[in-house]
Amino acid sequence: MHGEQMAEDFPVVSVDSGALEAVQLLAGRRLPGLIVVCEDGTPYSVLPASQVVRFLVPSYVQDDPSLARVIGEPIADQVADKLSGVSVRQLLPKEPAELPVVKHDDTVLEVAALMARLRSPLVAVVKDGRIIGAITASRLLELVAPPG
Repeated sequence: MHGEQMAEDFPVVSVDSGALEAVQLLAGRRLPGLIVVCEDGTPYSVLPASQVVRFLVPSYVQDDPSLARVIGEPIADQVADKLSGVSVRQLLPKEPAELPVVKHDDTVLEVAALMARLRSPLVAVVKDGRIIGAITASRLLELVAPPG
């Protein structure tokens, strides 16, 4: 099986899209992440949902998780306010990483190897420089270990 056969339709967002809208898309569709594209529609990155969570949790709480218990609920309820006026670009790691992109004719093992190496919950599938869909880790696992 090749990438094109494994790919499913998947939403994309621009690097300049609003972070709040992107997070609402992630949450509303229970996605493991989003494909982020440049202005010209070419793949730029993958924004894993875990990266958004990391952005929302203050660094001092990440450094000392025991602080999470002592922060009052009113403050915790305001955590999503950090997304106001923020772009998707600002949610992405500062260090450029290898793109989680596979070719339409890559094999299951090639896709799995890239996901594993990049620790990415999904990869974009491209054909002729255009995104034709995505493969999520759960889709890949479904194909290699079908139920029953």
